[in-house]
Amino acid sequence: MSLSYRAAVLHEAHHALTIETVTAEPLRANDVRVRIRAAGLCHTDLEVIEGGLKNPMPIVLGHEAAGIVEEVGPAARGVAPGDHVVLSWNPHCGGCFYCDRSLPILCEGYLDQGPKAMAFDGAPRARLADGRALHQLMFLGAFGDYCTVQDQQAIVVPREMPFDRACLIGCGVMTGAGAAMNVASIRHGDTVMVLGCGAVGLAAVQGARLAGAEQIIAVDLNDAKLALAATMGATTLVNASRQDAAEAARAATRGRGADVVLESAGSPAAFRVSAEAVRPGGEVIWLGKIDVARDVAFRWGSLMGEKRIRRSSYGGARPRRDFPLLARAYLDGRLKLDALITGHLRLDEINAGFDALKSGAAIRSVIVFDD
Repeated sequence: MSLSYRAAVLHEAHHALTIETVTAEPLRANDVRVRIRAAGLCHTDLEVIEGGLKNPMPIVLGHEAAGIVEEVGPAARGVAPGDHVVLSWNPHCGGCFYCDRSLPILCEGYLDQGPKAMAFDGAPRARLADGRALHQLMFLGAFGDYCTVQDQQAIVVPREMPFDRACLIGCGVMTGAGAAMNVASIRHGDTVMVLGCGAVGLAAVQGARLAGAEQIIAVDLNDAKLALAATMGATTLVNASRQDAAEAARAATRGRGADVVLESAGSPAAFRVSAEAVRPGGEVIWLGKIDVARDVAFRWGSLMGEKRIRRSSYGGARPRRDFPLLARAYLDGRLKLDALITGHLRLDEINAGFDALKSGAAIRSVIVFDD
């Protein structure tokens, strides 16, 4: 018996998403069908809507989600019906050149299949009413009542974890907190600067705190976001429209600069400042992104002094290890997720949610699905 459900479908860039009834394909061997309970609106989804990130259409966006496992394929492992799960957008083969080097984010299968915007095996998992294959962003496509993923993408978390908080772990929180805890070499007593206090940056502030940083300098253009960063562990607040961030880093460290800079603003100005603000021998982690064809200029001297610069796309994620740990950190009161949620929306309010994200009015809007 086929399953029909609602999904928010994008047919063309620069157009609104439409709520349509779509039909799920039968489960394959390693498939897991998840009933989505909450899904966050992320800037990556907005990039597709605005045409900056090219994907085949029609497509269901959404890659930050949590829900309940409803059905599993005959060979699915590690998950069972009734499990509460957070979804991962980085399936990987486990045996290619990069997987063998502990870099699943660069998995050859992942990078090869990603542009097709289908499941990890390259085949569709849902169709429109007219029979056309429905693409899914980042191997998920979670803006719908259901989502079909590989078993390795459905990560079991404690049942007491609220779905609207749990979904944030799947992208923004993992990216920011993971960069501080898994990727950067933050030591107890370090000074860490975080550029940009959106969802990823605020998670990075908390990751720096959990990693043992003594001073955390939060930088943004919005005073309200800076105030929120202070509640999450930031010790110094810098509004970059009124104060030079690199000078602030040096002022806080007797002229040296920050030990680690976590850039999460995603702008040429922030990339440049990250290199200026870090001390000689320090470390810069770039989390933000801009159009891949766009140039970024640096003062050559800012790159000297044995500085280490790294790009991180998913916070060094090992989802089966990290997602449950982050969920437990929230439940224990060590990770603050409630304040990251600007508001809750119904699926049919999704276009208004993206308008708020684009304007900067929202940190994270979360689509919640009724029982």
